[in-house]
Amino acid sequence: MEIIKVAIKLGLTSFGGPAAHIGYFREEYVQKRKWLDDKLYADIVALCQFLPGPASSQVGISIGLLRGGILGGFLSWLGFTLPSVIILMLFATFVLNTGSFESGWIHGLKIVAVAVVAHALLGMQKSLAPDKVRISIAIACAILTLLIPTAVGQISIIVAAGIFGYLYYKREVVEPAPKMALTFGKKTGIISWILFLGLLISLPLLKPFFSSVYYSIFDTYYRVGSIVFGGGHVVLPMLEREVEIAPDVFLAGYGAAQAVPGPLFTLAGYLGQMTAGIPGALVAVIAMFLPSFLLVIGTLPFWSYIRSKRGIQSALKGVNAAVVGILLAALYDPVFTSAVTNTLDFIIVLITFTLLVVYKLAPIKIVLVSILLGAVVHLI
Repeated sequence: MEIIKVAIKLGLTSFGGPAAHIGYFREEYVQKRKWLDDKLYADIVALCQFLPGPASSQVGISIGLLRGGILGGFLSWLGFTLPSVIILMLFATFVLNTGSFESGWIHGLKIVAVAVVAHALLGMQKSLAPDKVRISIAIACAILTLLIPTAVGQISIIVAAGIFGYLYYKREVVEPAPKMALTFGKKTGIISWILFLGLLISLPLLKPFFSSVYYSIFDTYYRVGSIVFGGGHVVLPMLEREVEIAPDVFLAGYGAAQAVPGPLFTLAGYLGQMTAGIPGALVAVIAMFLPSFLLVIGTLPFWSYIRSKRGIQSALKGVNAAVVGILLAALYDPVFTSAVTNTLDFIIVLITFTLLVVYKLAPIKIVLVSILLGAVVHLI
C-alpha cells in the first residue's frame, strides 16, 4: 500500500514533464524515504534513458520493482499514471460532446504546446547534445526527419545515429554500475524480452486477420510505445503520423496533457477515447505502457553487465543526440505549423515561452495563461 500511496501523490503533483518528474522522484524516493541511494537512482535513470518509452514512468516502475517486486512495479505505474489518464479522458468527453475544437481556449491549448516543446528541446539539448559533434548529429537528424516523415524513417535515423555514436565515442571510459537487489532473475527477464519482441513482431503481421478497432488501437500504441526514444515529447511526431485523427484534435489533447501532472504518454487515453470511446482509451493506455513494463523487467537483471560495456554507452550518445533532432523537427511540424496561424498566435508563443523559460512559472500556470490569451484573441 505504501508504494501506491506514494505513487498517487506523485501522480497528482508531478507537473513539468520528464525532467521534472526525475527531480520529484529523487526528492521522494531517495531523499525523503531513502528507498535507494543517489548512485543507484542515477543508474536507474541512465537505464530508462537507454530504453525506448516514457523515461520517467520507467523510473517509477523500476523503483516499484526494487521495492515490491513485479506487483510493486505495477502499483507504482498505476498510481503515477491514473490521475492524468482520468483527467484527459474527461477532457476528451467534454470536447466530443461540445465539439468546441475551434473555441479560443482550445486554440490556446494548442499554442502552449509550442512553448512547452521548445522548452523541452532546450533542456534536452543541454544534457543530450552538449557539444559540437552531438549538436551536428541532432541537426542532421532533424533535417532527415523532416525529409523522411515516416515511422520507418525515424527508426532508421535513430539506428544510424547509434552506429555513428558507437564509432565516434567508443574509446571513452565507462564506470561500472552498482548491482540491484531484485525479487526476480534473468529467467524472468528473458521471458519478458520474448513477450516484448513477440508482440512487436506478431501484432502487425496478424492485423489483416482482425477487423476490430481495438486490435488496431492496441497494435498502433504498442508499436509506438516500443520504439520511441526520448520520452513524452518525442512521441509526438510518431503518434501524429500513426493515429488517424485531425491535427486540431491531436494538438488540443497535447496541449491539455501539459496542464495535468504525470507522464505525457497518458495522451494515449485522450486519443484512444477520441477513436473508440472509453474502451478505446483503456486499450490505448495499456498498449502504450505495456512495452515499458516488459522492457524494464527484461533489462534490470542484466543492467549491471550492459551498463559496463563501452560500446553500449557510445551508441547511446548518438541515439540521445538523434532524439534532440527528432524533437526539433516535431517543434516545427506538426506543433508550430498547426498551432501558429497568425501574428497574434506567435505573440502568445513568445509570452508563454518567456514565462516558462525566463520566469520559470509552473507549467500549469503557463497553460492557464495560454488558455486565457487564446480566449481573448478569439473574441477580438
